[in-house]
Amino acid sequence: MQSLIITCVLVIAFILPCFCYESNFITKNAAYNVIDYGAKGDGKTDDSQAFVKAFQSACRAQGTVSLVIPSNYVFFISALTLKGPCSSSLQIQVIAFNSCNKLSVSDLSIVNSPKTHLKISNCQGAHFSYISISAPGSSPNTDGIDISDSKNIIITNSKIASGDDCISVGSGSSYINISGIACGPGHGISVGSLGKNHDTVSDVYVKNCKFTGTTNGARIKTFPGGSGYAKRITFEQITLSQTRNPIIINNFYNGQTARLLNGAGVKVSEVTFRGFKGTCTHKYAINLNCGPTGCFNIVLDHNNIVSSQRRKKALCSCNNAHGKATNSISNCSCLKP
Repeated sequence: MQSLIITCVLVIAFILPCFCYESNFITKNAAYNVIDYGAKGDGKTDDSQAFVKAFQSACRAQGTVSLVIPSNYVFFISALTLKGPCSSSLQIQVIAFNSCNKLSVSDLSIVNSPKTHLKISNCQGAHFSYISISAPGSSPNTDGIDISDSKNIIITNSKIASGDDCISVGSGSSYINISGIACGPGHGISVGSLGKNHDTVSDVYVKNCKFTGTTNGARIKTFPGGSGYAKRITFEQITLSQTRNPIIINNFYNGQTARLLNGAGVKVSEVTFRGFKGTCTHKYAINLNCGPTGCFNIVLDHNNIVSSQRRKKALCSCNNAHGKATNSISNCSCLKP
């Protein structure tokens, strides 16, 4: 069952109109369906008051209840605030925010979604804080938060455990600010995957995050071929505990090596990894695997990563990576000027 469980106070504020939708779900709890409170779900009618009425009824109820936003509808929501605390143990099932401007979401807990827990697409000016996402590390494709085609997104002070990326920043996204994230288990915080089409990502800033028992830490992943760019990306002040691949750029994502002809591929540039500290479980703490056209203006600055294996050193690996290293694993001598 997909569920978004309120653990404290829920505040969802849609300042400008947006659409929210939800995929298939099953609930066994007392259900308060927004359709029963007058929502049309036709993508045209303003369903805001139906959401408010359904939420208020669910909030006043006793025991465990669900606020149901059913599948196969598109709900048009204007200025709306849903706020607790509630008498009930309320569950809200929401998967995606699409075309939402000046959106604020805080104090939410999402448990065991069968796929991606929270999707943000075509949004501007959204702020997510104190989000808790929990799924087993063995659960496939259960990304924590996926961002695409969005601008000026802030995600802060949240805890994410998943079987895939804790947070992924996809094509069409820019000015993404991520901080105070505790990630693990999971695949870290990723830019990408990019390169199936013409994909672009820029101005991503990740700071003060911790990766515990994750497959990756900070990652940029692109497929061979395609076109576009990933640029002006910074990861800094990152704490690692038993992370397999702390820093990784992979232009051959998913093992693909074909189609890197005539300069094809997503251009990766102006990427900074600064202030990483902690332990890694793989021999390569830094792995910059760039395509034939290279990655440029890569900065490695004061990264103190050590192997979790006794008497082994953490190493740096580069392939067509250009930039500068300072105080980062023997200064990563493989990095080209």
